[in-house]
Amino acid sequence: MLAERLDARLGTQIVIENQPTGGGVAAAKAVISSPPDGHTLALLSNATAVSAALFKKLPYDPFKDFVPISELVDSPNIVIVRPDSGIKTVTELVERAKAANGTFNYSSPGIGTKSNLTGEELKQRTGIVMAHIPYRGAGPAALAVLEGTVQVGSVALPAAEPLVKSGKLTGLAVTGTKRWPSLPDVPTMEQAGFPGFISETFNALFAPAGTPPEIVALLAEECRKAFATEKARDIARGAGFEVVAGTPEQLAARMKIEIPAVKALVERTGLKLE
Repeated sequence: MLAERLDARLGTQIVIENQPTGGGVAAAKAVISSPPDGHTLALLSNATAVSAALFKKLPYDPFKDFVPISELVDSPNIVIVRPDSGIKTVTELVERAKAANGTFNYSSPGIGTKSNLTGEELKQRTGIVMAHIPYRGAGPAALAVLEGTVQVGSVALPAAEPLVKSGKLTGLAVTGTKRWPSLPDVPTMEQAGFPGFISETFNALFAPAGTPPEIVALLAEECRKAFATEKARDIARGAGFEVVAGTPEQLAARMKIEIPAVKALVERTGLKLE
């Protein structure tokens, strides 16, 4: 969506090169080793913040090796179960899990994702025991719930939203600051009785450190314009995202909050990747 609009506005061709491994580490490495001329950019999720909390050693410093351009979109996670489970609220999930004597398990898109951290925070807050079953992506993690391979799923909203809307899965709660527009009956975790339980997945654009400020400013402004139309916002929302299209300063501020917050959660839950 962004490439399409930047192609037209900048009069150049944007080539997308997917590096779908290692929580964004591979993509980050590829970008920081590129010339800081604005021609090679990184579209990263906040797996970047999670990686900084989980890995003892990273091949990059998220603050020193990147220049923030814009937080483009964000999306809540959602806790899901099968309708035939009879579970309709997070409270009922906690009661059922406690009664199951440690036999419950939950799926996520992988170890160290914000969805995984959502599941671990729920366990930490309630004292329930659920084994974590990681999958290669949110789609397979949602399908694992649908197929009954796991009892619970903690996934990014886009993968689960159509299954919840069609009634094939039950959404217990979203982890954003407000209810999702197309799922008005699904409460937030705060509304479900968990104050401060907010866990959103964002996607943001970064450039290598040393990229000239005028190039960063140009790219940030073009990102804002690319997402400014109602059509763009409808496309994003239809894919399970809310448009942010913020400034470099806003993204820098979010990273300064996000990384320490994730580190604190990792310490509380004891989550380990290495």
